[in-house]
Amino acid sequence: MGRRIDSLIFRFGLIFSFFTVLMLTLSGFAIYRSQTHSYKIEQEKRICQVAAYLERILATDGHDFLWYQNYFLAHKDTLLIPYAFSAPDIQTSRQKFEVLFAKNYPGEIIGETISFDSLSDEVKEAYTIYKHEYYLDRFEQAKLHFGLVNVEYIIPNREKLEVTYTLDSVRQERIVDGKKYIELGITEPHSLEEHKKEWEVWQAGLNVSGYDFFDNESGKNYAFYSPLYIGSRKLGLIGVETSVDKANTEIFRNAIRQLAGIAVILVLCIANMLMLLYRRYIAKLEHLQNNVRYYTQEKNAAIAFEIERDASGKDEISVLAMQVSSMIMELENYMKNLVSTAQQLRDSQQQTAVMSELATKDALTGIRNKTAYDKEVARLEWQIAEGSARFGIAMVDLNFLKRINDTYGHEQGNIAIKKLCSIVCNVFEHSPVFRIGGDEFVVILEKNDYDQVEFLISVFEGEIQRYASDEHAEVWERVSAAIGYAIFNPLIDAGVSNVFRRADKAMYARKKEMKAVREN
Repeated sequence: MGRRIDSLIFRFGLIFSFFTVLMLTLSGFAIYRSQTHSYKIEQEKRICQVAAYLERILATDGHDFLWYQNYFLAHKDTLLIPYAFSAPDIQTSRQKFEVLFAKNYPGEIIGETISFDSLSDEVKEAYTIYKHEYYLDRFEQAKLHFGLVNVEYIIPNREKLEVTYTLDSVRQERIVDGKKYIELGITEPHSLEEHKKEWEVWQAGLNVSGYDFFDNESGKNYAFYSPLYIGSRKLGLIGVETSVDKANTEIFRNAIRQLAGIAVILVLCIANMLMLLYRRYIAKLEHLQNNVRYYTQEKNAAIAFEIERDASGKDEISVLAMQVSSMIMELENYMKNLVSTAQQLRDSQQQTAVMSELATKDALTGIRNKTAYDKEVARLEWQIAEGSARFGIAMVDLNFLKRINDTYGHEQGNIAIKKLCSIVCNVFEHSPVFRIGGDEFVVILEKNDYDQVEFLISVFEGEIQRYASDEHAEVWERVSAAIGYAIFNPLIDAGVSNVFRRADKAMYARKKEMKAVREN
């Protein structure tokens, strides 16, 4: 027992334990109170932003959303929307509506030359299915991106104290003729006591600070509501639910991170303790430290034998000296192996860097390839989801490549491809250029090139005309190419693929014009 009391670890443990318990108790209480208040404010701000984002999506559609809601409410019991659908399915639904509308009402524009109410039920239903899938996908993406429990759009009925769920990111299943569809228009009673903030927001017609709290099968949740207006007409509420348990977990994590700062205070306390214990213990440690420093500077493993000779007694410092001696010998062997391993690692890293560059680089032209373009598309899709996308796509296609290859050889064809690549890169010098096919190039128009696209297109066509009319150049150097572009429009483009198709269509239209001029 006496040996334990005299040991350094025992005395250090007493002082350290005292300060640890004291500081963590006081700091933990203060941090928890502060974090609970701060997180509630932060969480309210975050879900308010989500609600505002969804409100912009619906409000931007204006009368389109109003038409959708009116038809939905009138036919929610018979409307059949597939339970499972993806982005391509949404595009299919949109194309089905557009084909039906064009077939039945050629040349008409909804809301301008023909009213929505004048459409046939078949066209109205196709329109509503497409819009429901599109809106629900936006809601579900917001739920997934922000880690929410549920995102919904409801229509309250104040007289009956009930709400109708129009868009609900938690889908309910409905079976019709053996097929799975979404259960639409679920109506549930909402009492004033349990849904106080919901009815308060609906009554006031504006955002009200605070939450509704629910403890149900999905756990403990906070619910925030925001009214949706189309023009001056109040249509419904956007509801956003977040998990209380998740909030408590986040508070706990924040508290842990802040408590880590207390470790600095504990280090200072330990330093003061070491000053008190210096005369009795630190002298030996200093001698050991000097020997270790010598080894660090000189890298002479022979010092281990001197450290071992100086270790006398059975106290912790002597035991530590023996362990340091053993560690130096092991470290000496380890360092020899580490030098060899480090060289192998550097060689592997260099090889990985080269392979990574080659994976996104076109071997012929040196510009980025189809793989790099797909990565750029993923970035643009994320901007579209955030509502911050501002870009365009230019498609460039080399003319007569097959004729050059067949007549003069593939080497001359490669020269033509590289010549066109040089022209594209020089004209669109502020935009990334990709070679996505044998004779196809894509330019992502952003920033200055986005603002000056019309001018740059004319510069490009001027350069092509200059090269094509150069009688002193070889045939394969007189490059001819067609260009077309499209600018992203959130009202008509659901994703990057839509912009790509429009640019591709414009490019082929330009190719036909060039062919017609040559034939005349």
